[in-house]
Amino acid sequence: MIDGAFARWLAGRAGELLMRTRAEVGFADPHALKAAGDKLSHELMRTELARWRPADAVLSEEDKEARSAGTAADRLGAERVWIVDPLDGTREFSEEGRDDWAVHVALWGRHGTSPHKLLAGAVAIPAQHRTLATDFPPTYPPMGPHPRLRLAASRSRPPAFLADLAAGLDAELVPMGSAGVKIAAVVGGEVDAYVHAGGQYEWDSAAPVAVATATGLHASRIDGSALKYNETDPRLPDLVVCRKDLAPRLLAALRQHIPG
Repeated sequence: MIDGAFARWLAGRAGELLMRTRAEVGFADPHALKAAGDKLSHELMRTELARWRPADAVLSEEDKEARSAGTAADRLGAERVWIVDPLDGTREFSEEGRDDWAVHVALWGRHGTSPHKLLAGAVAIPAQHRTLATDFPPTYPPMGPHPRLRLAASRSRPPAFLADLAAGLDAELVPMGSAGVKIAAVVGGEVDAYVHAGGQYEWDSAAPVAVATATGLHASRIDGSALKYNETDPRLPDLVVCRKDLAPRLLAALRQHIPG
């Protein structure tokens, strides 16, 4: 199975498991549901990657050592690294009725030709019954007849400068959960851009950035520099994803509002 199709399959498998976990565990204890979802999805991904891609390294949010730069030697020397988030948007996953959570699967390759070197990726949004992946990337629609720009924003911890940015652009903030869901909303044309500067890690953005750039969208750091993955320190605190025609205007506005 080619890597893009494998990423789609693995994200879908994990998504099906998470939907079953939601049904079986229930919503009475959100902490228990979050813990069960994280654990079971991570274990499934680790098992299937070991079975089908045994020569590749893995960087998963749920590995205890993932946030430590001192434990990165194996993946830093690898030719290929799967960067996965078994459950992106645990808060939304644990709330009954919410569908804005996702599963991220991305593949980084040392000899990738793009600046971010992401070779494949998939974002499953199980409660919305859809998966976006690089094997058959969707085509994002042109800007619709909306009088104002729409910016995807975190529903729980939006960056402090985002309100000022939106005001300067005369833009509307559209709150939603998972980073993968936000970038999928840009791909689908439900919003025009996603800007984040509140702190993230590689697994938060690798898969949705792989899909977004496969569709032709712009993706970069908020200063316009390239997103880089499989770095010693997996923190990747900021990004912007938007239509290419919007990128010059948005990056110019960001230069006026970047903290510090």
